[in-house]
Amino acid sequence: MWASLPAFLFLSVLFLYGCKCASGFACPRICRCFSNTIRCNNVTEMSAQTTDHRDKRLFLHHLTLHTISSHSFEGLKGVQGIEITQSVTLETIEALAFNNLPNLSEISIQNTRSLMHIGRRTFNNLPKLHYLSISNTGITTFPDIISINSLESEFILDICDNLYLLEIPPNAFTGMTKEYVTMNLYNNGIREIHDHAFNGTKIDKLVLKNNRNLRVIHRDAFKGATGPGVLDVSATALAKLPPQGLESVLVLLAQSAYALKSLPPLQGLWSLREAHLTYNSHCCALLSWNTHRDFPINSAWNNGSTYCDESDPSARVQRVIGGSADNTLVMDMPVFSDVDLLVEDEVFGNVNFHYPELDACQTRPALVCTPEADAFNPCEDNAGIQFLRVAIWLINILAITGNLTVLLVFFTSRNKLTVPRFLMCHLALADLCIGVYLLMIATVDLRTHGQYSQHAIEWQTGPGCSAAGFLSVFGGELSVYTLSSITLERWHTITNAMQVERHLVLTQAASIMAAGWLICLGMGMLPLVGVSSYTKVSMCLPMDIETPLAQAFIIIILLFNVAAFVVVCVSYVLIYLAVKNPEHPSGRSADTKIAKRMAVLIFTDFLCMAPISFFAISQGLSMPPHTGSHSDTLLIFMHQPYSLCNPFLYTALTRGFRTDACLLLRRCGCCTPNADFYRSQTLASHLNCTQKTSNPLPHSLSFYAYHIKVKDCFLNKGAT
Repeated sequence: MWASLPAFLFLSVLFLYGCKCASGFACPRICRCFSNTIRCNNVTEMSAQTTDHRDKRLFLHHLTLHTISSHSFEGLKGVQGIEITQSVTLETIEALAFNNLPNLSEISIQNTRSLMHIGRRTFNNLPKLHYLSISNTGITTFPDIISINSLESEFILDICDNLYLLEIPPNAFTGMTKEYVTMNLYNNGIREIHDHAFNGTKIDKLVLKNNRNLRVIHRDAFKGATGPGVLDVSATALAKLPPQGLESVLVLLAQSAYALKSLPPLQGLWSLREAHLTYNSHCCALLSWNTHRDFPINSAWNNGSTYCDESDPSARVQRVIGGSADNTLVMDMPVFSDVDLLVEDEVFGNVNFHYPELDACQTRPALVCTPEADAFNPCEDNAGIQFLRVAIWLINILAITGNLTVLLVFFTSRNKLTVPRFLMCHLALADLCIGVYLLMIATVDLRTHGQYSQHAIEWQTGPGCSAAGFLSVFGGELSVYTLSSITLERWHTITNAMQVERHLVLTQAASIMAAGWLICLGMGMLPLVGVSSYTKVSMCLPMDIETPLAQAFIIIILLFNVAAFVVVCVSYVLIYLAVKNPEHPSGRSADTKIAKRMAVLIFTDFLCMAPISFFAISQGLSMPPHTGSHSDTLLIFMHQPYSLCNPFLYTALTRGFRTDACLLLRRCGCCTPNADFYRSQTLASHLNCTQKTSNPLPHSLSFYAYHIKVKDCFLNKGAT
């Protein structure tokens, strides 16, 4: 029996060693580890036979405990760092677990996803602590760190990757340290920061980036705090920053913060020297404000203090980020005459009274801001120049009035709805959309005149800009489609003038326009669902080509407009060839008139469609116009006037429309003589056509009469 005892002990030791290896946890030499707790205090530290540099840091990797109980780490004098990592079982750290550790400088609790609770005053009386990390845990409430009472300068707090940490309560950092602290609070699940959350702290740097659910920082969150000098809210869901408490911010980072559409009152950012933001227009607003802001340097100089006071957090951050001195501030310095200067030289000799260290305190630092303004987002109003502003109002008023008049006359006319009238109604409706779009742009420009940069993102990312962009693309492309349909219908009717059964009927025209509506609605809707975007420019046009799909969308618009222009040109050439009559010299004057009218229509169509192609090509080549004013001018004076021209070129100048308009006015008691004249002309034309039908001419004369009739219809009715 006794002979087997050594073998049993050997197997027991081997089993325990195997369990320890399997768990991966090795108890430090200066600690005592039990099944449910660990003790590391001055008693266990002194009981260790020897100590070396390895005992200055306690590495508790793969800790198998569920709870770190109170006073587990207490009174250790030689330990400078404690690291608890990679524990899958640790759930609770009780109160006073880290207590009275006079030389402890670092605590790191990382990758303990099961850790749900950290008790009150867990970190107590740690005067030399300068680094605390609580990262990648499962805690749901903000840890109690108010009793650390660190005396170290440049304290660093890392509370990161805690996805279930939802808020920062009031007074969360009071008592942590009285010195300046860097707070890295990124990649958490924080949704809200309460009032007075940072009360009693001096903040060098506050990093809140990648808290993607952070939506609210309350108004008084920084009340009672000094700083921060650097604030990082990148990749958060913040819609606004607190209006107060940011007076000491020198560096503001808000990249990929797409919900932050407006800045706080700029007067509350008077120390700002560097900003890295999401939107160009915010930089425009900051740079414009920076040129007019007054630094508090003059008052500081006059009362005997210096702008570079070490107690000022802005001065502390200045040493880190550097400062530029582009503009020298004018100081209230006494003015000496030449005689006074000579006296000074005689008394003091060649003593140099220049103090370089004061130069930095007398200079205005330049404000650096990104992203900078570009060609499509310049630092100017929506309509950059006064002439353009007046032109937008003129065009949209005339376009809306003209197209509404066309629709009113057609809808109230007692004449039969024909295919040309049906197509003209669609053309007027499409051009009316363009007029409404211009009215929206003009209204926004009027409301934000001189301050557009401060409202740009709210407008460009809001529903108003999306609606305006949709109207622009839908109306523009539907107008182009309808113009092509009208031209093809003319060519088809003239070519088959003697074959009435082949003429286009209303049901066929309705099918053609239904297809056009579907195509144009699709083009207008694509930027709303992520293919390109209407938010790229202040004019709310789809200028975003960052993805291959967006580039393909721009190319499709380009090809659509080029194809429409080619169809219009070819159709008009074929129409002219069909109606001209070289055998009769008397018809040359009519041929000339037809050619001139066609030239006007083709040239107008070119002016309408060329800018769309121009911008599509420039976007495809990533070569936008030089400035925003240039692009806006081109868009207004080339892309949009057809909404004004079309009602007159295709409708208002035709005899049929004038007849309907006069008859409508006659019913209202106006233009009675003109209405009677047009009515008699219409009746005479109808009787003439009836007589020609009842007395057919020989074949050759009938063919000649057909040409004369076609010419007469084209010259008198224009587009109808």
